[in-house]
Amino acid sequence: MEATCQRCHETLREADRYCPVCGLPQLTYLAAEAAVIPLSNEATPAPGSANDQFGLADGISWRPALKTALMLAVPAGFLCSGLTPIGQSLALGLVWMMGAAAWAVSLYTKRARSGRLSIGEGARIGLITGLLASWLAVGVDGVSQWVTRFALHQGSQMDSQWSTIVDQSAQLTQQMAAQMGMASAQSAQYAQSWRAMGLSTEGRAGLAIWDSITSAAFLVLFAIIGGAVGARFLAQPRRPSA
Repeated sequence: MEATCQRCHETLREADRYCPVCGLPQLTYLAAEAAVIPLSNEATPAPGSANDQFGLADGISWRPALKTALMLAVPAGFLCSGLTPIGQSLALGLVWMMGAAAWAVSLYTKRARSGRLSIGEGARIGLITGLLASWLAVGVDGVSQWVTRFALHQGSQMDSQWSTIVDQSAQLTQQMAAQMGMASAQSAQYAQSWRAMGLSTEGRAGLAIWDSITSAAFLVLFAIIGGAVGARFLAQPRRPSA
């Protein structure tokens, strides 16, 4: 079909943008400039899938990952605090933390419907779980000690228990110094200095902070290990049904 001028109806060539007779600009249609609509499923990932770019970083969809980590970190942090028998035993607390992180990775793969996670991705989810749980455990311990001392008025009992712990530590320090060849007078003086430092306000606060930091660090470390183990053995992709 030939193109004609809209004003004088003169026949136009394909390259004409203006009418050669009356000079009227001509409207043109370029089909090649039409928008390209992707048809493959890879270009439009389903929401919540592993390929969904919203909240996706390093292969992890962090929105469901954070929800799952928080759901497991709350009970794990409480159980790893000093209020429970699990938290009072360091070994049980670490094992529980490792199991909670592995469980978080397993639940994440089921909820996000993602494929198999790498060990590094599982370790990152375990890291988040461990950080949340360790902060909660340290916070619960701090609040419980404050309540015990000031609300329940058991500060004298806490001080007595701490003095017993410091005395035992000073005796152990003196024995170790003697075994290293230090003279008895020097080892006794060294143990007495340690005892004075432990009973001072600054020394007691420093030792309490150091104990909280080391406990939280071990919880995070074992959570990372648990996340890696969960990604290796528990986060298996679902086989399509026949």
